[in-house]
Amino acid sequence: MPRHVTPMSLDNREAYVVWRDAKLANCPSSINELIVEVDDPRRLTVAEQSAILQRCRRANMAIYAGKTGDEPDKQIAKLLGERFGLHDLDHNIGADEDAISMIRVQTDATHRGYIPYTNRPLAWHTDGYYNLPERQIHAFILHCVAPASNGGENNLIDPEMAYIRLRDRDPEHIRALMHSKAMSIPPNLVDGVELRPRSSGPVFTSGVRGRLHMRYTDRRRNIHWRDDPATSAAVSALREILHTADTPVHRARLEPGWGLICNNVLHSRDAFIDEDSPRQLYRARYYERIEGT
Repeated sequence: MPRHVTPMSLDNREAYVVWRDAKLANCPSSINELIVEVDDPRRLTVAEQSAILQRCRRANMAIYAGKTGDEPDKQIAKLLGERFGLHDLDHNIGADEDAISMIRVQTDATHRGYIPYTNRPLAWHTDGYYNLPERQIHAFILHCVAPASNGGENNLIDPEMAYIRLRDRDPEHIRALMHSKAMSIPPNLVDGVELRPRSSGPVFTSGVRGRLHMRYTDRRRNIHWRDDPATSAAVSALREILHTADTPVHRARLEPGWGLICNNVLHSRDAFIDEDSPRQLYRARYYERIEGT
């Protein structure tokens, strides 16, 4: 891609078409193309690391199938991230002191009321969509210790594919969602105490190293969209794309020792049932993008 030209350049259709055609030609046709078998994700071989990076360059995500099983070691996510230049962790509400969250059903005062810590479904979103502009999440790792007895699968969409679908429908939809006030999240107030301030910003931006960054949630409550016809039309079109059969969605069930490493792709989660053992995953969020992508 020519210098200073990114997929976000609405005034350079020729460069966009070159990028788009290359992206579509290399789009994985199934989740199997994104899976990399590894021995121990804490100690990747050069070949394993290269294979994961190749998939992240291709689709902004990779699934590693590790052999650590149900070993509850949070260092797996931390050490894996470091191999891909991920160091700056997001200390979000619900995370432990090391900034790595244990994603399982939790009903204590800290986690109660946050859907990721329930067995309810999660709508399409990117992580940290409520963060302030200077604290955007550009990558995350989700490591599975134990899957749910039933349900709990993740659905994944490369944000660049959603962008292409939307821009090809109407470039003005992209322009509307690049506005600095396109999507606003009200402050998080608990018993009158502000835990998180109001956050406003665009859906699409030119992020780390000029690559596409997406900030989005498909939630319908407590989300304020810019009140103008262009934004309304763009949001409606994007929602339709996310729920259209021809949009490439990768459905993944993470097994014990498996994980997802990605550039904050769009994802959702099915509802689940815990029976014999509770569903448990570790989540690490980063302000950096995966190095080399």
